[in-house]
Amino acid sequence: MTILEQSGAAPQAAGDLIKETTTQTFVKDVIEESKRQPVLIDFWAPWCGPCRTLTPIIEKAVTAARGKVKLVKMNIDEYPEIPGQMGIQSIPAVIAFVNGQPADGFMGAVPESQVTAFIDKLTAGMPGAEPTTAELLQEAEGVLAEGDSAGAAAIYAEIIAADAASIPALAGLARCYVETGAIEQARQTLELVPAANREDAVVKAVQAKIDLIEQAAALGPITELEQKVAADPLDHQARFDLATALNAANQRAEATNHLLEIVKRDRKWDEDGARKQLVQFFEAWGPTDEATLDGRKRLSTILFS
Repeated sequence: MTILEQSGAAPQAAGDLIKETTTQTFVKDVIEESKRQPVLIDFWAPWCGPCRTLTPIIEKAVTAARGKVKLVKMNIDEYPEIPGQMGIQSIPAVIAFVNGQPADGFMGAVPESQVTAFIDKLTAGMPGAEPTTAELLQEAEGVLAEGDSAGAAAIYAEIIAADAASIPALAGLARCYVETGAIEQARQTLELVPAANREDAVVKAVQAKIDLIEQAAALGPITELEQKVAADPLDHQARFDLATALNAANQRAEATNHLLEIVKRDRKWDEDGARKQLVQFFEAWGPTDEATLDGRKRLSTILFS
């Protein structure tokens, strides 16, 4: 299995694939809809612990199926008629409808692999809806946020294969390399970005990450830098180096504190070096990161108070 296959494909919007139904809408949502593609009906109830385990698993698998199958959920406490007619005696219960008729099903909170295999069997040979580039980018961002750099890289690579000039995908792939410590590959990926786009925010953010990692690599251990600062709080270079090393260790709040301390003590030190380094941190972290928002606010307070 290739890395692209392992990562899965980008989903169609979940709102189009997953919905709640009622006794009144069951025929339209399940029976009629199943004449276009298979529909899973998930019978559940708020008090059912296994239901809470199974539902997100099914939702993930249905979303990953790219529109080959839809999921309809029915709360049996609110709408007991349909499950009663179908003889549902325990939940969770999942029934697959195909061409207006029940075709298959399973009971209980089964593992994700079993749910995926169930859907694969149900949809074998069916064409899937092709995701848009925007959907792929969104999926890659989510996968990367979950810590799956390889999975995200596979999705970004899929986008680049279709559009070699996609700046968000190139920057995203470079970010994946940075996250795994493959700095040289990250640098080579950014070199594929046209010169006219080198100042794009997403590109600058990755370049800032690379620059900061390379700066930190030339410094000593954090403990040694902390000892230098403790021995001489006015040693701005040691404090600057400590902030850089702390950032590389993902200790953003502590790194911010040290650079702000330099700005407070001596704004002009090293030609405004502490403030400039903090701005580079903000670029690397991204404009919506909590550390960026907090740091910008605190920096403004110091500069304009």
